[in-house]
Amino acid sequence: MIRASVLIGAAFVVALAAVGSPAEPPRFFFAGNGRLQLHHGHFNTTLDVRYRHADGSYNDTALAEIRRFFRSREDGREGDVSLRLVELLSFVQSRFHPRQMTLMSGYRSPTFNADIRAAGGKAAQASLHTEGLAADVAFAGLDLRRLWLQLRELQVGGAGYYRTGKFLHLDTGKPRFWEETTSRVDENLAAGNARVFVRTDFDRYTDLDGALVNLHSVTRFPLAVRTEARLAGPDGTRTVRLAAARGTQLDGECIVLPEYADAYQFRVAATGEPAPGPGTWRVVLSTCEPRTERTPPEVESNPLEVTRR
Repeated sequence: MIRASVLIGAAFVVALAAVGSPAEPPRFFFAGNGRLQLHHGHFNTTLDVRYRHADGSYNDTALAEIRRFFRSREDGREGDVSLRLVELLSFVQSRFHPRQMTLMSGYRSPTFNADIRAAGGKAAQASLHTEGLAADVAFAGLDLRRLWLQLRELQVGGAGYYRTGKFLHLDTGKPRFWEETTSRVDENLAAGNARVFVRTDFDRYTDLDGALVNLHSVTRFPLAVRTEARLAGPDGTRTVRLAAARGTQLDGECIVLPEYADAYQFRVAATGEPAPGPGTWRVVLSTCEPRTERTPPEVESNPLEVTRR
């Protein structure tokens, strides 16, 4: 690229820098300002990190600090913490300005989650805490119920209002909202893969080739997904291929999830079809027969935006 100073002089360059060039939109629809500040209600420690650089890339050192901060509070095990969850918490922080956000529960190891259930505590069998997709957070300086209603209106994901415990449960699952008395956590609603859902690694893409697709709330094995998936969007559908990634293995025309793993991922591969144009799309996965228990025939992802060809 030819420098502007060569063409039009240093004075204009200074003025251009003052105005600034348009920034790329965040990769997630609910994204914060790149900073996350938390107090830990169990370990009595604090977190203050810049997890995203000015160019939109992520700071691996800061993400490792977040992973450590979110560790399972009884056994100290660390697990993945979704970027989508990090951005959601930063979004809430930068938009609503609580005096302090206190993490009550972040990642839970499957063992710790099972112990909570065995002791009669309120924890779902397929709790999104065990996948690093959920956080229980107290908000100092805010009306908790009002905040919950505002997040409900925004459709940010899952949001539960726990008046007695004085915290909100926030997760990156499908938009759904409940109060302490209506949580239905004891009913094991996810049994038999009844609540399997899909999330892409980001919400905005310029090119879907190589995008990661993650399957969550898997409770029954084996589960198999066809290598041929659909993109449903503003101008019809496209066929895409899926390649086996983390926690999965290829078996003919199906990708199999044989047993429990920390994550279940597929990678979108390019096909000969035209690339999806700008607009909002969803990835639709088809499961293979025989389907175990309540495994659905199709599972649809979150909406994702293709910004340009």
